[in-house]
Amino acid sequence: MNFPAELKYTKDHEWVRVEGDEAVIGITDFAQRELGDIVFVDISTVGEEVAANEVFGTVEAVKTVSDLFMPATATVLEVNDAIDASPELVNTDPYGEGWIIRVKLNNPADVDALLSADGYKEEINAE
Repeated sequence: MNFPAELKYTKDHEWVRVEGDEAVIGITDFAQRELGDIVFVDISTVGEEVAANEVFGTVEAVKTVSDLFMPATATVLEVNDAIDASPELVNTDPYGEGWIIRVKLNNPADVDALLSADGYKEEINAE
């Protein structure tokens, strides 16, 4: 499995790439493998501030629906339009074309408290 070192991770299997005071968020390679074939991503929080650890949307796979949790308090700026037409991008390229949302972070330093790639690997190995 792939866990890019430049990203931060949550115990709920989201990844975060900080870009100034904004961030791009998606689900990890581990999460997409566990879910299986993703058929729909539902994000209804565009324009809203979502608190850390609150649900910002859902990912629907063939056999299950999974909540998506906000890694740090932020306002949802946009949803990746490409995954509306091709939700399988979340499976095939979870850290690239399969990103889910872009947000404006309330406090970019909050991301520092998230897991490193090594910390995330330890977390999923413990499951």
